[in-house]
Amino acid sequence: MNVVEFVLLVLAGVAAGLTGSIAGLASLVSYPALLATGLPPVTANITNTVALVLNSVGSVSASRPELRGQGRRLLRLSAGAVLGGAAGAALLLLTPSSAFERIVPWLIAGASIALALQRSPGVLAVEGAKHHPEHRDPWWLPLGTFAVAVYGGYFGAAAGVMMLAMYLLTTGEGLPRGNALKNVVLGMANAVAAIGFLFLAPVAWSAALPLALGLFVGGRLGPRVVRRAPQTVLRRLIALAGLGLAIHLAVQAYG
Repeated sequence: MNVVEFVLLVLAGVAAGLTGSIAGLASLVSYPALLATGLPPVTANITNTVALVLNSVGSVSASRPELRGQGRRLLRLSAGAVLGGAAGAALLLLTPSSAFERIVPWLIAGASIALALQRSPGVLAVEGAKHHPEHRDPWWLPLGTFAVAVYGGYFGAAAGVMMLAMYLLTTGEGLPRGNALKNVVLGMANAVAAIGFLFLAPVAWSAALPLALGLFVGGRLGPRVVRRAPQTVLRRLIALAGLGLAIHLAVQAYG
């Protein structure tokens, strides 16, 4: 890892942290940055998951005002997040690396299309508040959290998009509180997967550390961006970039 690659990974981490806060697609920036350093796809994905833990730490530490009063909800959803993250990590480790390389372009393309077609979080929050003014969570929300966490533990691109949309539509919370809830729950799933990878898989620490540093900074800045930034244009640009990345990876995997 030379100085130029170190600096680029720090900058990629900052961009990924901001992208994760705006669109739930941190891996859209951090994963290809790791590939650019020469890491194999599965090793890059494992290293990315470990580094993303600091993105969650940064986001959660900057979201304490929005988390007030959500302690009981977090306890209910934590089991689904922990079990789902562990299951996703096991799925990654037990399937061939060649299968992962062929699946990833489709996952990124699907995530990008979902991001482009999805209504803005602000609209989802208004709709959720309209249908759930009492802020009572549906009984199946821990199961939905488990399903998204499985995907998050396996790869994770757009796991934040899916989880945020689910929470906004079912809890009746506004965007800042729903986003803070997503940051904590998805962070737990990533942390469990990362712990498994630490003991059972190769982590490229020389790449993980600068990326994690950038992700922490981006995660700290992200909640402030969510509160102020016009997100529609940004989300569409991120979706277009994701489709371009999916095509690039598909050419490499199937060429």
